Amino acid sequence: MKKTMIAIIATMLAAGTAHAQSKPTEIKIATEGAYEPWNFTGPDGKLQGFEIDLANDLCGRMKVKCTIVAQDWDGLIPSLNAKKFDAIMASMIVTPKRLEVISFSKPYASTAAAFMVQKDGPLANLPGTGTVVDLNGDSATLDAALKPLEGALKGSNVGAQVSTANVAFLDKYFKGALKTREYKTTEQHDLDLQAGRIDAVVAQKTALTATLSKADFKDYKIAGPTFTGGVFGQGIGAGLRKDDTALKAMFDAAIEAAKADGTIDKLAKKWIKTSVD
Repeated sequence: MKKTMIAIIATMLAAGTAHAQSKPTEIKIATEGAYEPWNFTGPDGKLQGFEIDLANDLCGRMKVKCTIVAQDWDGLIPSLNAKKFDAIMASMIVTPKRLEVISFSKPYASTAAAFMVQKDGPLANLPGTGTVVDLNGDSATLDAALKPLEGALKGSNVGAQVSTANVAFLDKYFKGALKTREYKTTEQHDLDLQAGRIDAVVAQKTALTATLSKADFKDYKIAGPTFTGGVFGQGIGAGLRKDDTALKAMFDAAIEAAKADGTIDKLAKKWIKTSVD
């Protein structure tokens, strides 16, 4: 009887593994739909942007039928694990904390963050403007770069999108020096900056560049260093459930192919106006 039970359990486990690793023919991909130019909802109500075009391209390479849906940012990971969809493509940075609960494809874009401020405001001349600070650097180099910036930002209110690496960045390096205000979307913190309710925002540099291209943000600019590494993770990838190993392998192969033939670079230059390598 004992041997029989062990055999049954082993068979069930093997069947479960086989099911988890079977190649899907149809998947649902979630995006935020509020992070221009990566993913956003156009005037016609349809999703568009770099990641929307890329998702459709990857689906063609993977030979699967794809549906792309919008989901609030803070519900993306819980909903993925609840199996409401199969993948996330929402400019989501690969970080150790997120890797505890989900898996990621190979990155399809690198990450860099910066501050946006009013051109004639008190933070217009933040130290380090035009430089790049690698948060993986040695402590002495980081202190030399961040201490003057901490002094300049002291007492200010800085906006960032909730549950992002940008909030983690402010908490880790500037906690106590400034007040972090968290927003559901980047559009909300951009509008609060315009209204004077905050002094700066921190976001991905590519998103800030898109914002600054709008006529109503002509009086704003990027100031201070560009930040890479550290809390800004290992790049941007497709979020996947940990047991969807077959789907991960499919995404990895498709992303590698899209990089190799120049598709990712072409789409990045179309939407983001720069390379995302």
